[in-house]
Amino acid sequence: MTSTSTLERSAGERLAPVRWTRAQWMLLLVLCTVLALDALDVSMVGVALPSIGTELNLGTESLQWIVSAYVLGYGSLLLLGGRMADLLGRRRIFLIALSVFAAASLLGGLVDDPALLIATRFIKGLAAAFTAPAGFSIITTNFAEGRERNRAVSIFTTFGASGFSLGLVVGGLMTALSWRWTFLVSVPVAVAVVILGLKYIPRDSVGKTTGEAEDSGHDVWGAVTLAAGMLGLVYTLVSAPANGWGSVATIAGFVASAAVLAAFAVIENRVKHPLIRFGILKEGWVARANLSAVGLFGSYLSFQFILTLYLQSVLGWSPLGMALALLPTGLLVASSAPFADRLIDRFGAPRLILTGLASLTLGYVLFLRVGTSPNYVTDILPSVLLLGVGFALAFPSINVQATAGIRNAEQGLAAGLIQTSTQVGAALVLAVTTALVSGHGTAPGHGAAADAAAMLEQYRPGLILSAAVAVTALLIAAAPSRQRKRRTAPQPAA
Repeated sequence: MTSTSTLERSAGERLAPVRWTRAQWMLLLVLCTVLALDALDVSMVGVALPSIGTELNLGTESLQWIVSAYVLGYGSLLLLGGRMADLLGRRRIFLIALSVFAAASLLGGLVDDPALLIATRFIKGLAAAFTAPAGFSIITTNFAEGRERNRAVSIFTTFGASGFSLGLVVGGLMTALSWRWTFLVSVPVAVAVVILGLKYIPRDSVGKTTGEAEDSGHDVWGAVTLAAGMLGLVYTLVSAPANGWGSVATIAGFVASAAVLAAFAVIENRVKHPLIRFGILKEGWVARANLSAVGLFGSYLSFQFILTLYLQSVLGWSPLGMALALLPTGLLVASSAPFADRLIDRFGAPRLILTGLASLTLGYVLFLRVGTSPNYVTDILPSVLLLGVGFALAFPSINVQATAGIRNAEQGLAAGLIQTSTQVGAALVLAVTTALVSGHGTAPGHGAAADAAAMLEQYRPGLILSAAVAVTALLIAAAPSRQRKRRTAPQPAA
């Protein structure tokens, strides 16, 4: 009798339309806007890199740090951000971090020193490391698991993907005025969202959360070793072409980074409230979703980095012309937001992840045909469309799979973990891409006499790497899952 009632209730939940109050819609709008702002910041600055390099006299390795500083700051403290949101209050962490993000955006748009510019990017990444998991866990604790949460999460993550894709267009428009506007445009939006957030983000309950916070110590050493290990690893990868892959500096950098990351693993197994409870990786699709996120975002960010330099440095396109050429990707991702949850309900997130990664891989492979005088319709547009479809299908589905079935007390951890995989994976793949490009010929984009064909050949290893990373992610997502079988086997007996 109980089993029948449960089935009837579950069927009713699937059939009943999802209806939210105005307060819920406003809450979702606040959270989605901030995630879109985080994503915009990565892609907008990517478009502006050639202009920044020209004005501040920076080469490819230095330009890479303008992107990597943000994603490293973002990825290295996401787990701490998610944990602190669970312990200290999601609303408080979200609003404070967003205020820091606004201040760093303003400072970044005003400085002239490259080191200060990179520092502001790192600070913005740190701020986003707290807003993103806090926002995600606010959603998962305010929307019931099932169709209601699937819809909220799919809208939330699609806003992030849309911000990243449309950031190319917004970045082109802003760079046409000045590269500084790619920093300054975020300031008034962030301030407005802080004001709205004070009204619409519900206050967290106190009691157990506060007591756990006092007892936990927040695993500061775990956060420090993770950040230091990842920064050291990326710095070593980027510096390896100049120092030599077999040099003492390169080998020492890899050994030191590995030792610090090993210390992080030891700390996580010993502290009472770790940043990562490694056992969570055994639950459902968590591990595969995180690896898929590394492949999805890592390959795409590296591809965008090279594509930006290719279109502007090799083909001589203006930032605005490049933005318009890539507009179909942003439109596809943005227009998918109203339908993402329905697609997940109908086809299942795993199937959409596979389809999205396959589309992404095909887009990269087709782009390998490009030369120094491509035809936009036949050589570039097919990849642009395939990348848009792939991102629109895979990104929200991966996030749904990464948090499905996780208890409320660890939603911040699961949200931080998937976003850490996304950002740290992107930083590592981008670092390898930069190392390949820097070690394959002369640094691109310097001097009018640079040969376009030679520059394109210099970029090609990076394009191949993006395709290889996407193929690897596709194979991981397609592999049979023994863990799911073990979890579902006892259900009939129960």
